[in-house]
Amino acid sequence: MSDLIKLDKRDHVAVITIANPPANTWTLDSLNHLSTLVDDLNEDPDIYALVMTGEGEKFFSAGADLKTFADGDVGNANAMAQAFGRAFDALTRFRGVSIAAINGYAMGGGLECALACDLRIAEEQAQMALPEAGVGLLPCAGGTQNLPWLVGEGWAKRMILCGERVKADKALEIGLVEEVVPTGESFDKAMALAHMSEKQSPSSVARCKTLIMSARDGRSHADGWRLERELFVDLFSTEDQREGVNAFLEKRAPQWKNR
Repeated sequence: MSDLIKLDKRDHVAVITIANPPANTWTLDSLNHLSTLVDDLNEDPDIYALVMTGEGEKFFSAGADLKTFADGDVGNANAMAQAFGRAFDALTRFRGVSIAAINGYAMGGGLECALACDLRIAEEQAQMALPEAGVGLLPCAGGTQNLPWLVGEGWAKRMILCGERVKADKALEIGLVEEVVPTGESFDKAMALAHMSEKQSPSSVARCKTLIMSARDGRSHADGWRLERELFVDLFSTEDQREGVNAFLEKRAPQWKNR
């Protein structure tokens, strides 16, 4: 386990804090810990949502420490690339709602972490970039794949090929983040969204997320509709389906079981 990643469970919400000052950089240890942590959260029926944030007031995360790659060691580069891939793939596959509270600079692997989340809330002073090509590297944790999906090919090329850094207001304009809030308020807003998701059936949310994410895989429209119908019927094997409908008919709040 790593002390560079902190976990705090608040009712049905897991709060993961990147805690490696001064810039909350990722290490092989913290990336491996994140992978394990998210896998464990997927097995915890009491967790419905996840909030990612950075410790302190200046950085969400600056990505990897460039000193890691200074010696040009190929084996080390491969180990880090694989660890980044596993960690952010696990985050993408989290079965509930994941929200990045971007409380400062999100650079390189820091931004890729936020891109792996379902939603992104940025504070007004935050800045985001994928500057890897400027130091002879490239985004290897989903940046070249996730960014164009959110902002389009043009802005993805500006940020990756030209190294353009965007401030929070521009990030909102191009669709990189869902909301911009005043300094110090990203975590509270992310938690508010997480609590909203708690009112939804976690069984339904997991299947809805699968359907939404499947649109990225080149699935045909007809195939997507077919999968919708299949997962709709699949819900009838869950306790949450019966609880949700009956709670509505009985005019009471549902008590979700996540099964």
